[in-house]
Amino acid sequence: MSEAKQIGVLGAGTWGMALARLLYMNGHGVTVWSALPEEIERLSATRMHPNLPGMTVPEEIGFTTELETACRGKDILLFAVPSVFVRQTARKAAPFMPDGQIIVDVAKGIEPDTLLTMTEVIREEVCRDGRHGNVKLVALSGPTHAEEVALDMPTSIVSACQDMEVAELVQDVFMQSLRDSASCMRTYTNSDVLGVELCGALKNIVALAAGISTGLGYGDNAKAALITRGMAEITRLGLAMGCSEQTFGGLAGIGDLIVTATSQHSRNNHCGVLLGQGMKAEDAIREVGMVVEGVNALPAAMQLAERFGVDMPIVTGVNAVVQGLMSPADMGNALMTRDKTREVDQKDMNARFHSALMRRRMHGETRRVMVAGTFPMLTYEEIAWLKSAKELGTWLAVALVDDGDEKKLAERTATLSALRCVDRVIPVKNWEALAEAMQALRIDVMAVRTWQAEQFDGRELNAEVIVL
Repeated sequence: MSEAKQIGVLGAGTWGMALARLLYMNGHGVTVWSALPEEIERLSATRMHPNLPGMTVPEEIGFTTELETACRGKDILLFAVPSVFVRQTARKAAPFMPDGQIIVDVAKGIEPDTLLTMTEVIREEVCRDGRHGNVKLVALSGPTHAEEVALDMPTSIVSACQDMEVAELVQDVFMQSLRDSASCMRTYTNSDVLGVELCGALKNIVALAAGISTGLGYGDNAKAALITRGMAEITRLGLAMGCSEQTFGGLAGIGDLIVTATSQHSRNNHCGVLLGQGMKAEDAIREVGMVVEGVNALPAAMQLAERFGVDMPIVTGVNAVVQGLMSPADMGNALMTRDKTREVDQKDMNARFHSALMRRRMHGETRRVMVAGTFPMLTYEEIAWLKSAKELGTWLAVALVDDGDEKKLAERTATLSALRCVDRVIPVKNWEALAEAMQALRIDVMAVRTWQAEQFDGRELNAEVIVL
């Protein structure tokens, strides 16, 4: 059972307040910050959120307009501001957090031009001063409408972080209640942070498309097709960017897309319906009355599709409607009259076959791989070797041999951690420490180079040794 944490929630919108209450009910101390004094005054006085009917805010939850108060001495900072405000909030909060701070982001979006996800935006701003190189960033995403969480309805979500210890800590905080009542939140972990964040941002655009379809008077058949083909577009882009295919079939992928494209609570779906009925984008957003993240995500989605050469006709069609370049009816017609094509091309079939083969070999279980070395300079060949090691399983740890130079060790740790194929970097001083790390991380495979093979020959590893 985890210990009670002190948590600062940055953002007092529906999602921030629903999670603030959940975290308090789980037994944690919670302080909520908003940049809007009138919002804080109303919440403090009424203990109600106007867009969360039926939810009462516990008296023990504190409110503040002082960012320092919300950040200082907190075990976890929860970023729940709209995506367009994430960068400036991170910049202002950075001076009040220590290095090693755990930051959980629930905003869903991709920044235009930089094409950074929200955790990448936060990292860039927080690390700008050179004193926060060890912040721990978690993306929390899934099919989670605030309106249902506020009423303690069963909900599942994904805690995504490359450091699985941090992902599991956040999993406990959101899933385990330290009070008598059980938590309504079931939390899973995933190390594919980019895939989880990509799904969270782009599913909002597909939800706009589903709403446009409803606004045009189309039925469930069209909506099901848009959801399915929309996820195919997101998956194509994600795979081109190096994400895990399994993420797109999970809670953060198809799960979140289904609820956002069909629910009465979905702002994006509602906005899409208004667009389908002929309303202009700015008027539809005003009518919704809250942030419509699908519209905010469109510029970055179009840029990513171009950069990675991925065909995304649904995203392109929604963008044309929002920009006023195409009517909703013309968008529907354009999608229905595209050139004939296969649902899955041969290249994708081969990739899926290889993926299925690997899963069968691993009996559907996580297969943990470790490599060891000093890695003084990461060349193209060494990165390719690390990627090959990762392909032996589903999770890769690097045991980084400590050569006594603390500064260089920190630099090599940061460089290796930045590689998408590396899930964990752990410094080791000697063979005993390596063996302990392997046992603690439940390593299944030790990948070694030819010249390392003799060093591992005859050792009691309790793991398979594979020479690459």
